[in-house]
Amino acid sequence: MAEKQYGILVVGAGWVSTQHISAYVNNTHAEVRAICDINPDNARKRAEEAGLRDVGVYDNMADALKHDGIDAVSICTPQHIHCENVLAAAEAGKHMIIEKPAANSLKELRQMRDAVNAAGVKTVVGFVLRWNPLFQNIKKLIADGTMGEVYYAETDYQSYNSAWWGGWDQGRRIDMSHSAMAVAGCHAVDALRWFAGAGETQAADAIEVFGYAGGKRKGKTSQYNPISNDWSEMLPMEYDGLEVLLVKFSNGVLGKVSVNFEGIQPYTFPLSVYGDKGTIKKNQLFAPQSPEQKDWREIPGICPDSSDVTHHPFQGEIDHFIECIQNDVESHCNLADAIKTHEIFFAADQCYASGKPVQLPLP
Repeated sequence: MAEKQYGILVVGAGWVSTQHISAYVNNTHAEVRAICDINPDNARKRAEEAGLRDVGVYDNMADALKHDGIDAVSICTPQHIHCENVLAAAEAGKHMIIEKPAANSLKELRQMRDAVNAAGVKTVVGFVLRWNPLFQNIKKLIADGTMGEVYYAETDYQSYNSAWWGGWDQGRRIDMSHSAMAVAGCHAVDALRWFAGAGETQAADAIEVFGYAGGKRKGKTSQYNPISNDWSEMLPMEYDGLEVLLVKFSNGVLGKVSVNFEGIQPYTFPLSVYGDKGTIKKNQLFAPQSPEQKDWREIPGICPDSSDVTHHPFQGEIDHFIECIQNDVESHCNLADAIKTHEIFFAADQCYASGKPVQLPLP
């Protein structure tokens, strides 16, 4: 008997959906059967780009969920409507990948969690860097004891986010996108949890957060474009472009994470992991096994050196999602785990207001 092929609905036909669709096409156990977007021409374009035929095209999710043979949904819509999308998919009994950030508030996340639990469906949240080859090799070094016991980690998301990104008009707004940490810095927050965790597929749980927000760019219209390497007048960013957080984890690991939408520089994602037997700085390892080993060694794997979605390891993420459905297992990156990542930057908001450390989990 042939193995089941899972029918996929892609909701939201923007930039990131191209990579979801491509990864499903390359997975023999999945088939994209419908694409939904508020502008159906965008959905048709995505189908044509991927060489897909006989794909249902919809302009509303309610109708798309009724398409014949849909088992799972990729939610690639803007973050401020993720909650309503997840509630609809859960009510329809569909498994789902939810692009990051999963929601703009803890209240929404808990509504989503309760709906998913009631439906008994599988979820993966789009912290796609967990499938980055370098990240996976670092996690193996941590898990096999090469580093000894990790006691400190740093991760930073540094990218001048502006109108070069097609989602900027929504992404710059507080009401739709919340903060720089939510929009993109959440990748660095999740990476910090990932590297602070001891196991190969384990992220650490934060118990305290303290931080500052600042920068010089908020509200200004003169902005930099890192693609064209020039300046022009753009719609302003409504939130602080710089956030720096200190995080304490339940296993004793300390961490620092930042997001910087203000650096005049190419995109970078610095990371450091310190153990009592070795140190990692990006893709360099120093963990001497003998007196002769005095130099850094390169860790194999692709570095996270681009904000372009085509550079991200969506194939690994999508393959993992399908495997979770096939094997009826929960992902290490499911919605319940992702809430712990989101709680860190929601706690930071409280810290900015009070000037005091905030304990986790949040009440």
